[in-house]
Amino acid sequence: MPVRTTQIAESADGAGGGAAARAVRVGRALGGLGASCHPLPAAAVTLFTAVLAVAAGHGPPGVVLLAGAVAAGQLSVGWCNDRADLGRDLATGRRDKPLVAGTVSATAVARAAGAALLLCVPLSLAAGPLAGAVHLAGVAAAWAYNLRLKGTVVSWAPYALAFGLLPAFVTLGLPGSPWPPTWLMAAAALLGAGAHFANVLPDIDDDLATGVVGLPQRIGARRSAALAGLLVLGSTAALVAGPTGRVTAYGWALLGATATALLLAFRRPAGRLPFLTVMAVAAADVILLVAELRP
Repeated sequence: MPVRTTQIAESADGAGGGAAARAVRVGRALGGLGASCHPLPAAAVTLFTAVLAVAAGHGPPGVVLLAGAVAAGQLSVGWCNDRADLGRDLATGRRDKPLVAGTVSATAVARAAGAALLLCVPLSLAAGPLAGAVHLAGVAAAWAYNLRLKGTVVSWAPYALAFGLLPAFVTLGLPGSPWPPTWLMAAAALLGAGAHFANVLPDIDDDLATGVVGLPQRIGARRSAALAGLLVLGSTAALVAGPTGRVTAYGWALLGATATALLLAFRRPAGRLPFLTVMAVAAADVILLVAELRP
């Protein structure tokens, strides 16, 4: 029986429509994956690592390798965080979260987290056994925060450990595997702990409603804001005063600007302004590090 031309056209239109719908669904899922990996902090930490690697003396291949390992680790941590928080986000109606909004499935996020973690292992170890072990210890601390420590009194510790070990990952990958100076690791640890308190501020009420009782939730928003500001200011002070020699004019200016910015941002501990201020301070700190660590 001959097939009518109209039937062929309708079949083609249906196939084309199906392909277009699939493309939309795939694009939506990829967008959801991108949003659920916590892109801003992931990109900031990766960029910080790349700049620190350049300042420490790594060549282009080393910079790419270190940044790739950190990017994989950060992606795994971000996806793990959103998957672990799904139940609490549903309970509090967090429609800004892709998993709650339904733009990506929980299975896809879990698989992405596992794949990124698997990729992070060989990339980290390619920088050297000790350097790789240090970085993987920091990634493990971040996963431990997501899966267990977030709701405990030591919720700040994984942030401090992971950030504090990041400079070591960079320098241990150099010939001779040197450890970074103590002041640099201390500054990074203080910044990480401060970022934890600042990041939690907008969600303290929701966290308490769903049973998450980390240290920021225990001491309240105002005290958490004050502690976050002091920790970040202490981080900048360590960077300014730690290296040998006189404090530069930029160092003094950075210290004063940091104190002013933190005072203004943390007066009202609500919204994302405190966390964004911490990110801005970190960016300014990177400029100081480049000047101090460049060989």
